[in-house]
Amino acid sequence: MVSARTLFERAVKTHLDAQGLLDAVRDRLDRLEAESTHSAESAQQQIALAARLERAAAEAAPQWLGAPWQVVAQERFPLEHSARPGEPALIRVADAQPLPGVGFPVIVPFTGIGHIALDLDARDPVVAGLLRSIITRLVAAFPAGQLRILAVDGGALGAPLAPFHALVPAGVMNEPVSELDEFRELLTEAEEQVKQVQAGLNPNPDVIVIVTAALPPNCTRSDYARLAALAHAGPAARVHLLLAGYASRSRSTWTQLPPLERTTMITTDPSSRGHFRIGDPPEESFGGGLNAPVTLDPAPPPGLIDELCRRVAAKAESDGKLVFDDLVPKELWTQSSVGGLTTLIGRVGRGDAVVSLDDATPHWLVAGRTGAGKTVFLLDILYGLAARYSPDELALYLLDFKEGVSFSEFIPTEVDPTWVPHARTVGVESDREYGLAVLTELVREMGRRAAAMKKAGVTNLAQLRSSRPDVALPRILTVIDEFHVLLKGNDDTAKRAVGLLEEVARKGRSYGIHLIMASQSISGIEALFTKGSSVFAQFAMRVALSGGGNILDTLNDAATALPIGQVVLNNQAGTASANRRARFPDADAPSLHALRHRMWEMRTPGSPPPAVFIGYAEYSVDDAPPPPRRSLGRRRRVALVGRQVDVGLSSAAFPLDSSPGRHLGVIGTSLVGADVLSSAAISLARQHDPGTATFHLVSLIGPTEDEVEGLEARLQRNGHEATVLRLPEYRNLLHHFADHPPTDRDFANYILVYGADAATSTLKQKEAGRSRTGLDEFRTLLREGPAGGVHVFGWWRGARRLSDDLGIQGKDDVAGIVALNVKGNEVGQLIGRSHVQWQPRHNRALLIDRHEDREELIVPFVSPGRYSEEFA
Repeated sequence: MVSARTLFERAVKTHLDAQGLLDAVRDRLDRLEAESTHSAESAQQQIALAARLERAAAEAAPQWLGAPWQVVAQERFPLEHSARPGEPALIRVADAQPLPGVGFPVIVPFTGIGHIALDLDARDPVVAGLLRSIITRLVAAFPAGQLRILAVDGGALGAPLAPFHALVPAGVMNEPVSELDEFRELLTEAEEQVKQVQAGLNPNPDVIVIVTAALPPNCTRSDYARLAALAHAGPAARVHLLLAGYASRSRSTWTQLPPLERTTMITTDPSSRGHFRIGDPPEESFGGGLNAPVTLDPAPPPGLIDELCRRVAAKAESDGKLVFDDLVPKELWTQSSVGGLTTLIGRVGRGDAVVSLDDATPHWLVAGRTGAGKTVFLLDILYGLAARYSPDELALYLLDFKEGVSFSEFIPTEVDPTWVPHARTVGVESDREYGLAVLTELVREMGRRAAAMKKAGVTNLAQLRSSRPDVALPRILTVIDEFHVLLKGNDDTAKRAVGLLEEVARKGRSYGIHLIMASQSISGIEALFTKGSSVFAQFAMRVALSGGGNILDTLNDAATALPIGQVVLNNQAGTASANRRARFPDADAPSLHALRHRMWEMRTPGSPPPAVFIGYAEYSVDDAPPPPRRSLGRRRRVALVGRQVDVGLSSAAFPLDSSPGRHLGVIGTSLVGADVLSSAAISLARQHDPGTATFHLVSLIGPTEDEVEGLEARLQRNGHEATVLRLPEYRNLLHHFADHPPTDRDFANYILVYGADAATSTLKQKEAGRSRTGLDEFRTLLREGPAGGVHVFGWWRGARRLSDDLGIQGKDDVAGIVALNVKGNEVGQLIGRSHVQWQPRHNRALLIDRHEDREELIVPFVSPGRYSEEFA
């Protein structure tokens, strides 16, 4: 019995024999038709013409662009020798056969001239082979890095373009897209290049070829219209189409499918199985197309695409690699900032990406999601500018409001004592109040420059600099990273910041003051709800990294899926037509280190380092500059309690005089209260000659005993009288001052009470033989003591406890308050104000001087290691 396998094999053989016989019959019929149609003389003429066309094709499309694949495989032509961007190139697409056994290669105009479209998509293996052939020829013929393929595969499941995947990491080709939205994004990218070239913004663009293995399903009339528009305008901007699956008008189900200008159409030949027809090429006519059936160019032989892609990818990566050193000029500090600031940040295509801060683009907005490279981009900008302009031409004010080290590269550290000489002030993890102080300083500087212009009779910075060549008037660049933190909420700080920011944004360009504001987003900033348009209208330059497209126009989605290291530059407030996509390098640490050291060595000898505010840093009174010595009795002594949150981090001081109530109360449970008292004592001791002041150190709680005894020893070593008192001695001291009020203001008595609330219950008790309680005597001393040189510094562990000690009649008898970890409403109740802008936070305090109606945020002085002890 014959097996099924045998029967199947016989059937296959019979089918193949029949197919072979059928093919032989067809070939014979073709020859008979040719012999009957063409005379021998005509046939010879066509043979000769085909030979001339073959020679002409070899000259017009040399090497990779036109050689048959068997010749390419044998010759191994060198890469990049066949085509150049901006020059017309013809490319081989098929073989024509006017007579059986007679043929010539078909080359059609492509890059630099027009486009190619096929009515079948790459699900047809013949079409897939042609796509691979054309792509291979293009990749091999163009110089590495000067050709970009925007690949679309809307229905061929990736197979036709899969052999070229090695080109994706090198940036020669994108990962093929399949969804309609992704396809539209690629069209937008190509349209942007056309607009840039038309506007003169990109005179030397890359060659872009949009390749579709199949168009995405559900393309609309609008999508076809965009393709038609690119067909019309693309060649002049080096944008070309290679479209498989774009139906011809005669076969389209669309009655109004737009024609593709400058396009060679390749369509199936219904009269000849497996053959195609070549339509008229751009600006030429064959009278309806090439009058000969053609066979499309096959795919390259196995292995050739892989080898080619590896070589091209390696060269493109090597040639296109961008490093930070490429941004730095060989000669530092050679440029003038009279007309503005300009620097190189990377590449747009093969050209330089040059950006400016000047009258046209005085301020920038920068946005990007976390991890998009925003910090790296800012470092590229700042170091690029610092390398071009000297500190007399450029001054930097840098603020970072996030928990990071964006600008630590500009300041001296324990590891590296150098700094960037252009930096005037740098905030690391800045407080909002510090940002407010910087904006206030900018407004003051605008006022100074405005007065100087008026005095010189000029109207702009360039004229002022010409009239005052002896005075350095650098352009000022202020960079605020994560600026939304400065403006968050709707409190007084946010409102003041918005007002100052608006003033700088509107007027800054006239005085050479520029802003770069960076954040992840500009939406949802409550303080800008009514001011956003007036503020951001001044920021013509928009810089969008991946995820930062909300700073662009609502219809501009160019930043939706940017890779790391790329940025959209837009100098028309986000309008899509002004987009430039640029690549920027990593600001690697070794390069920054080397450049910083070069600039630091070039600085003017004796130039100071920048004022540095580090939000998490602790400060000690020993590091504070000593206050001026008292001169002829005309200058008040001051108690230093911390650093102000301002430009320069000046010492926060509470001045002393003979006014009733000129005392200081520290409130809060934190042991920082003890440090503030000790700092005040140390700073006052510096202002006294030995023997002209007595320090009464009242230690009432256990945790401060060691600190108080250490302070006693330190003051005594400096020649001052200092004594540690316990509660009974403290009560006796109050009796002494009550019975013998001091009158010699030149000899000061300072009473420092650690844990003052611990004495309240004892002082309230009336003692035998005395008409007043100790608390009454304390209140009297607060009112009358300053006139005789007695000042009290007390630490109360709660606002209510201080209020109780002062009593109803004496609520104003402690003019100075340092609020630590107490709430704003409690401070408000103490000083009689309904609203106090204070939220307790780590390493911050609020200094209030009721006599001078002054409130300021400070960083309190602490003993070394205080916070590590508190959180241990």
